[in-house]
Amino acid sequence: MTNLNGKRVAILATNGFEDSELTDPVEALRSNGAEVDIVSTESGSIEGKNGHKESVTVVTSDADASNYDGLVLPGGVTNGDTIRLDEKAVTFTRDFFKQHKPVAAICHGGWILTDADVLEGRTVTSFRSLKTDLQNAGATWVDEEVVVDQGLVTSRTPDDLPAFNSKLVEELAEGKHEGQTT
Repeated sequence: MTNLNGKRVAILATNGFEDSELTDPVEALRSNGAEVDIVSTESGSIEGKNGHKESVTVVTSDADASNYDGLVLPGGVTNGDTIRLDEKAVTFTRDFFKQHKPVAAICHGGWILTDADVLEGRTVTSFRSLKTDLQNAGATWVDEEVVVDQGLVTSRTPDDLPAFNSKLVEELAEGKHEGQTT
C-alpha cells in the first residue's frame, strides 16, 4: 500500500460518466489514504451511465487546482463531451499542468485535455475514437494499457483500470513533476 495520507485529489465528472472509471479510482485513492472530492459542473449529485450516483463536493465555478494534489478525469462519452464545454472545468484542468501536478485520464476523460491545450509533445493513450482529436492537439497517441508522461497518466478502457489505478497512485505519491507543464 502506498501512503497518500494528506493528499487531496479532485475527480472531475458530470452525468454520464463511465461508472467503474470513477468508482475504481476513488476506491484506490481512498484505500491508500487520499481524500477525494467530486468536482462537477452542477451541484447536487451526478449519475453514471450505468446508474451509480455520487454527491458533488465542489462545483467547477468554485474549484481551485491549488487546493488539490492531483486530478482524475474518468471517461464516458457524455461525461467527456459535457465537461470539455465548461470553461471553468477547462481552466481547472489546465491549472494542474501549470502547477506541475499529476493528472490521470481514462477513456473519453482525455477529451478535456484537447480543450485545455496541454497535449503538445506528450505521449498518451485513450479510447481509440479520440486518437485523431488527441493527435490534432499535438500528442503522440499509442495503443497501450497505460501511458505515463511526466505526471500525465492515460489509459484506454475499464479493462485497463488495474494498471491505471496503480500508476495514478504512484504518480500522486511522487508529487509534482517539473515536466508536467502546459
